[in-house]
Amino acid sequence: MTHLKKRDLLETISGQPASDGDGVKLTRVFGGRDSARFDPFLMLDEFGSDSAEDYIGGFPSHPHRGFETVTYMLEGRMLHEDHMGNRGLLEPGGVQWMTAGRGIIHSEMPQQDHGSMRGFQLWLNLPAAEKMQPAHYQDLPADAVPEYPTGNGGKLKLIAGTLEFNNTTLQGAITGKSTEPLYLDLLLTPGERLQLPVPAGHTLMSYVYDGDIEVQGEKARARLKTGQLGRYGQGELVEMQAADQGARVLLIAGKPIGEPIVQYGPFVMNSEAEIHQAVRDFQDGHLAG
Repeated sequence: MTHLKKRDLLETISGQPASDGDGVKLTRVFGGRDSARFDPFLMLDEFGSDSAEDYIGGFPSHPHRGFETVTYMLEGRMLHEDHMGNRGLLEPGGVQWMTAGRGIIHSEMPQQDHGSMRGFQLWLNLPAAEKMQPAHYQDLPADAVPEYPTGNGGKLKLIAGTLEFNNTTLQGAITGKSTEPLYLDLLLTPGERLQLPVPAGHTLMSYVYDGDIEVQGEKARARLKTGQLGRYGQGELVEMQAADQGARVLLIAGKPIGEPIVQYGPFVMNSEAEIHQAVRDFQDGHLAG
């Protein structure tokens, strides 16, 4: 039987407090400078609070060009509206997958003034050949995101990608992307051990948002605690085990693009000239059309 090489952790990152939009408090897990090592991913934010003053300002109308945003809600309700006339209410368990392409102008505003709000936003880069495609928006309610048992009491939500698991091919809610994103939300029971195949050469990371896990690599073991992201080395298999209290983990993988990344706020292109053009297009009202 062919031995599948387990991936070792290369780097552990603790999320940092930040704010965005109209004063929304969040944790920036990664993003900004040195993003090439996460290729094709650009940023991961976790937002979450029981206090409305931390999120009530929301994210008023703003532009994007050149990448995709994936918003995954755990708690609370957020309304998306954009220049194309799309309007979608994101509720617990739901996902919004937005391909900004050549340009989109949208807002994301809370639809509550009390209670908890928690979720994630992931930025996924587009290759140069796809950056200027027409904008596209998909609104996925919770029941459109398939969920599978792990076989040991846990659950696996497959937001994006295709996964070979327990001799079965599992299909996510989103497939067919050139960067081949794999996006899982894992619920692991206390002490549960899980092995998952990941395509060789794909960037791989996991973010623990509740509990702790132990990663068993080819060479060493390492622990990831709540609020920590792990970036992995090469291999074909990831193995993790939840601590005594169980764990909730995002597992994210994708095919690197390998192109220059030039980012200016909400615009992500391949050159400074393209960034300048994006800014001019936005100022002239031509960004999204």
